[in-house]
Amino acid sequence: MQFAPRSLFPVPCQEVRMAKKKSKSDTKEKTQKSDINEVPEKPVSSPPSDTDVRPAKLKSIPDKIYERELEKLQIELVKMQYWVKEKGLKVVVLFEGRDAAGKGGVIKRITEKLNPRIVRVVALPVPTEKEKTQWYFQRYVAYLPAAGEIVLFDRSWYNRSGVERVMGFCTPEQVEEFFRTVPEFEKMLIRSGIILIKYWFSVSNEEQERRFQARIDDITRQWKLSPMDLESRTRWVEYSRAKDEMFRYTDTKLSPWYVVEADDKKRARLNCISHLLSKVPYEDLTPQVLSLPPRQMDNSYVRPPFSDQTFVPCYEIPEE
Repeated sequence: MQFAPRSLFPVPCQEVRMAKKKSKSDTKEKTQKSDINEVPEKPVSSPPSDTDVRPAKLKSIPDKIYERELEKLQIELVKMQYWVKEKGLKVVVLFEGRDAAGKGGVIKRITEKLNPRIVRVVALPVPTEKEKTQWYFQRYVAYLPAAGEIVLFDRSWYNRSGVERVMGFCTPEQVEEFFRTVPEFEKMLIRSGIILIKYWFSVSNEEQERRFQARIDDITRQWKLSPMDLESRTRWVEYSRAKDEMFRYTDTKLSPWYVVEADDKKRARLNCISHLLSKVPYEDLTPQVLSLPPRQMDNSYVRPPFSDQTFVPCYEIPEE
């Protein structure tokens, strides 16, 4: 697929001719005015490309230390959950990145100790024919949090600038409109009181290949590999270009991207959770230690015989 050049949104010819007739002062004044229909020509920051030299690998964290630190962070997540619920905060966290970069693993560690009525994960399937006719962001809006909720998007509206663009599921005009609209859409979310946090999980070519092969060899994890995942391997450079273009227009001061170096799964999980806690200021509102009341006693109650109930049969463990 051919990608649009750096100047993704060229100025119409008529506008160019009109601009030439204006004086330099008029042109300067015009450039100082913001236009919501234009996309910034350069990013706030310059994220490293996947082809850049990656940070030196650190020593692997021993499992015992990893589990200890993860438990500490999960306790803090519980405290943050109480704070979000008590104060009526609305938190949205986006998880984007390469296939097999570890997004799901981090989401699992975030949610496994939390209340699913407060913290929920949204992983939308392919849009239906009806949804394709709607405003692009419409199906995501339905899953935004109410007061006292945290929503984790396992992939998000950035599908348009990633898989949809690379695989040809949308037109160049739709990509162009997405880049025009998404900064304003995210401004609206933030102005409405939503705390928006965006993570990009970066994984090297070699590590992704190793993880893909591990999934192929493990029957319990083969379901994680889709034909689209395998196709992404053959379009690695196209995905890199799409990601760079996405950062160029959506890595803003108001809603920046936070890159998680994900070659080391354990470090990525600890780094991401720790950073997430730092982006949602909270205080410890953990309830006081509860005391278990005594069980009700009533000698007049007679339990029905066990034979009247249907029990699940015991699983037979074969002898070695």
